[in-house]
Amino acid sequence: MSLTGWIFVLIILATVIGGLYMLRKTANRMPIGKEQMKRIKARQAELEAQERREKQRE
Repeated sequence: MSLTGWIFVLIILATVIGGLYMLRKTANRMPIGKEQMKRIKARQAELEAQERREKQRE
């Protein structure tokens, strides 16, 4: 491979690695409060109960 080809490969690798690094750096955790977690669990239980009822009808 010529020098130009290697330069393109290095640029592409640097771009991909830099993009992944920036994605990792800017990713932040979103804390979920106790009340919101309670609502999530209640909704999940409601959906599971609904799925069970639908399966029993079949």
